[in-house]
Amino acid sequence: MDAHQAAELAARNSYGRLIAYLAARSQDIGAAEDALGDAFLAALKTWSESNIPENPEAWLLVTARNRLIDTARRSQVQNLALHVLAESVLEDQSGRALEDVAFPDNRLKLLFVCAHPAIDTSLHTPLMLQTVLGLNAAQIASAFLVAPATMGQRLVRAKAKIRDAGIGFELPTVEELPLRLSAVLEAIYVAYTTGWETVAGSDPGYRGLTTEAIWLARLCVQLMPAEPEARGLLALMLYCEARSEARCDDLGGYVPLLQQDMTLWSQPMIDEAEWELAHAATFKQLGRFQLEAAIQSLHAQRMVTQQIDWHALALLYEGLIQLSPTLGALVSYAAAIVETQGLDRGLQLLETLPPEGVKNYQPYWALKAHLLKWLGHQSAAQQAYSRAIGLTENSAIREFLLAQSFRLDA
Repeated sequence: MDAHQAAELAARNSYGRLIAYLAARSQDIGAAEDALGDAFLAALKTWSESNIPENPEAWLLVTARNRLIDTARRSQVQNLALHVLAESVLEDQSGRALEDVAFPDNRLKLLFVCAHPAIDTSLHTPLMLQTVLGLNAAQIASAFLVAPATMGQRLVRAKAKIRDAGIGFELPTVEELPLRLSAVLEAIYVAYTTGWETVAGSDPGYRGLTTEAIWLARLCVQLMPAEPEARGLLALMLYCEARSEARCDDLGGYVPLLQQDMTLWSQPMIDEAEWELAHAATFKQLGRFQLEAAIQSLHAQRMVTQQIDWHALALLYEGLIQLSPTLGALVSYAAAIVETQGLDRGLQLLETLPPEGVKNYQPYWALKAHLLKWLGHQSAAQQAYSRAIGLTENSAIREFLLAQSFRLDA
């Protein structure tokens, strides 16, 4: 492994933990990000000229921490933040080398900090995705269907708000936690779907996001065991993750859900998801993530029944749309209606969606292309396939859609 690969691996595995630790001590997210960025640049140079350290994460932490101290001293800021950094708990009384000392995981704390009510609620999730989970502005903008430059400007303003308002880096009170939980869960879910959408592709760098998101959801359940939506989100991700090995064939090609080899699904993950979902139901507070998990549970039952109850699935999507009418839910509902009421009705539902909202939404165009193909509208189907292919960033799914398009020509 060369220096570039080692730095890339460290960024994927440790970015969120490093930023959370540094920001909690410097009280400045922007400064923490700048310092860590400098540390990565230093790593590329130093690790290329000498050996890669045994603990790259700790090396980066020490380098970034020293950069923060130097910056504070140059600006003559002799305050509590500088004192905390200089007297870091990493320099313990035993005198151990900094590189040999572990540090706590503050990511969950920072997630709740980013959900502070003083910050625009529309920026809670994007801020968490960048600060804690390491996604860049372009990736976040893609998830929210806005321009990368626009998202970048919003994130800069949000971080300035945290700094200028002196927002503390502590967990909110017990009474405040539930008010911030939905934003935290939403960020964890978006992080998971970002990693999930690349599993079948050629970029392994973001596969770790799914593991990280599941870990953070477990932390939320531990912190707030009586919150059913935290358990619902954990169940939802476990159902999906249980199918990860079946999403690609031996050649790396994309395999749609209904064509997957169910013997490759993880039964232990499905069992855990079923337990979490059943436990969430005992609180009798139905929410979005519980409904989405119930939808995945229906798919998982195919391992036993060898079929899908499409009527039940359509009803669950109707309930989900009432709680959270997202584009994803509306498009998935149309797909379920195809199985219960026919192709024409499914296409009719798709065409009721607002054109401005769906113009860059790839799943809409992929489903529309399939429906038009099955209805015999070849030219319109080809146009929809072209639109879906152009909006697809995942190489495996793009190849799958290209194959469908080629078959249409044939």
